[in-house]
Amino acid sequence: MTTTSLVVEHKIIQRTSIARRIVMGVIFLALAAVIFFVFASSTHTGQTSTFGMTPGGITQGTLPDWIIPSQFTLLLISVMVALLAAYQLFRGFGKWTNAILGVSVLLFIFAFLTYASAGQSMNLIGIFRSTILLSVPLVLGAFSGVLSESGGVVNIGIEGMMLMGAMTGSVVGSVTKNIWLGLIAAILSAVLLALLHAVLSIRYKVNQIISGTVINIFATGMTTYLSEKLLQPLQYLNQPPLFPRIAIPVLADIPILGPVLFNQNIFVYAMFIALIVLQIALFSTRWGLRLRSVGEHPKAADTLGINVFKTRYMAVLLSGAMAGFAGAYFTLGSVGHFDEVMTSGKGFIGLAAMIFGNYTPIGAFLAGLLFGFADALGSKLQILGSLISPYFMAMLPYIVTMIALAGFVGKVHAPDADGAPYEKE
Repeated sequence: MTTTSLVVEHKIIQRTSIARRIVMGVIFLALAAVIFFVFASSTHTGQTSTFGMTPGGITQGTLPDWIIPSQFTLLLISVMVALLAAYQLFRGFGKWTNAILGVSVLLFIFAFLTYASAGQSMNLIGIFRSTILLSVPLVLGAFSGVLSESGGVVNIGIEGMMLMGAMTGSVVGSVTKNIWLGLIAAILSAVLLALLHAVLSIRYKVNQIISGTVINIFATGMTTYLSEKLLQPLQYLNQPPLFPRIAIPVLADIPILGPVLFNQNIFVYAMFIALIVLQIALFSTRWGLRLRSVGEHPKAADTLGINVFKTRYMAVLLSGAMAGFAGAYFTLGSVGHFDEVMTSGKGFIGLAAMIFGNYTPIGAFLAGLLFGFADALGSKLQILGSLISPYFMAMLPYIVTMIALAGFVGKVHAPDADGAPYEKE
């Protein structure tokens, strides 16, 4: 590379860095302006925001309510974010820019909560707890997608697998009165659909989007039909037991964290365990390296002696098992009975969380929490009668996802062979 080329490349990088610094600074400034001109100016001097620190029905890890002056808090937060914006515009935070962006967004969210609860009471810990519960099927659905697509197979059928798992778990749990048999049945029913998807897309090389869509249509039609013909007239087939909350000794007594993280049912604990196991398995083990190599470059993996077809079958079946477990959450861990189309697109939202999370377990988990928080906050705003529509709040995660996919936060990298059938030479 010549000296001239190096100089030109350096100038391009420098201009890009300056542009990013200015853009991020403007974003920080916009957040500060919204907090000051929209939130702070709409509150009165004497108003206070009351945050409840104890979720309903839980007595461990409780704290007294937190009462703060609304307008003063909003003004203080707006000044803090404005100072961050000024520093970003004139000096820049360099490699810490994304971290500061995260801090600014958290401050903005807290400012919004303060504004929404001005003159009222909002159960803050209840929102955090609801966030975890609402994010469970989303995160598990995202993990299902990560498993399948790491091996190079697109699994649009996660929604259908979750729906079938929800119904099967309810029926088997109701008939046997054994919640564990219901859970196993839910997982196996989704694995059978995953096997169908694997055979169609891997062996017969059917377009993977079409195969997954067929599974979704089949699962929706079959569960709706069985619900109308069997579950509704025979109510005893739709009354499964529920997994109870399990308070972890000592940890459940920790203020704030105890009620939110350590006094939940097994689905929540399984979500965190799956996060750790998947992250380590995919990026720190030989198994994960083989799986990802099949998703990135199957021909090279085949050359090295890796059975591409067997690995892809395994990935899709594991994806189905995770989707079935996610579906069981609805009937065995949350609602306690099956309703038609009760997954309500959670499988598709899980796929969006997977993409937003850059096809990694940690990223998918954080994206799932974002969607869960939006759902929890939207429900709370509806109860409080806030002027801001909860439907608008429900839109925000999708807007953020589109911005992320457009390349604002960073480039999303799908496995190179994702969705492409492999032809063995």
